[in-house]
Amino acid sequence: MPLTNITILKAKPTDKPVRLFDGGGLYLEISPTGGRWWRLKYRFGGKEKRLSLGVYPDVGLRDARDRRDAARKLLSNGIDP
Repeated sequence: MPLTNITILKAKPTDKPVRLFDGGGLYLEISPTGGRWWRLKYRFGGKEKRLSLGVYPDVGLRDARDRRDAARKLLSNGIDP
């Protein structure tokens, strides 16, 4: 189920990092100190990689999805974002 702004705002930090998945490899990682980073998990050249897409709330949900789509377009053209 895709993320919503309400779900993001209700999420509280815990003693371990929490990942809220949106789809297409995009997720929001919440650190124990309360920091929130947009990340994209993908595979390139047979290796699993992660790409940081920005910090929430500076980068909102819509912007994070746009950045994910742009990175996936690069991947489909054989370019490592």
